[in-house]
Amino acid sequence: MPIQEDFEKSGAWIFKWRSYLPLLMFIIGIGAILDLRNTQFTKYDTIAEVICLLVSCFGLTIRILTIGFTPAGTSGRNTKNQVADHLNTTGMYSILRHPLYFGNFFIILGVVLFTRHIWVIFSYWQIYFLYYERIIFTEEAFLRKKYGDEFIAWANKTPILFPRFKNYQKPELPFSLKNIIRREYQTFFAMICSLFAMEVISDLIIMHHFKLDTGWFVIMSFSCLFYIVTRFLAKKTKLLKIAGR
Repeated sequence: MPIQEDFEKSGAWIFKWRSYLPLLMFIIGIGAILDLRNTQFTKYDTIAEVICLLVSCFGLTIRILTIGFTPAGTSGRNTKNQVADHLNTTGMYSILRHPLYFGNFFIILGVVLFTRHIWVIFSYWQIYFLYYERIIFTEEAFLRKKYGDEFIAWANKTPILFPRFKNYQKPELPFSLKNIIRREYQTFFAMICSLFAMEVISDLIIMHHFKLDTGWFVIMSFSCLFYIVTRFLAKKTKLLKIAGR
């Protein structure tokens, strides 16, 4: 098989299972925390946890600024095949070609930082870029076939992952909070659950007992309530649905 077709085939397979990269890093993270079982918590641990949360929230913010302006049929959660009813070239897509993957990098990085292990953080960088390289190759091959010169012109001036802010163009559509809530409540909940799980596991391994901090209790309780209510509204009502989104 020619290498281009091989890349597209493997990229399509990874694209289908791309949501499981956080699970892979989570498993690696648990292994790293096991190495901390003979250490002691310090006054800086709370600061470290806040930093982890802020890094993940930064990634979520990038996703929000992307999806809040995108039309229906793009930037979706489809896993069976590529879907692009419209080539996004404005807003976040005017400064980098894959803003959602850029946001994902920071969301997962916040969880990875919880391990306090340099080798895990370094490994994550390598795994992330190797993992998404094939996905991006497959996506862009699809877009090039579908949009031809329009895609090439956009790709020539827009970086793959690292923003070029001078290229910014105002989004074609207005910002939609409903679109964000409907399409990103799962991402938000998964992010909080991952961070909370790392907190609980690190307590069990290092302190040998479960300790639920007030801050994490409030964050997790709000996240669960938000997830349940939003899922009901998204699945059972039309309150969060917007024409063209």
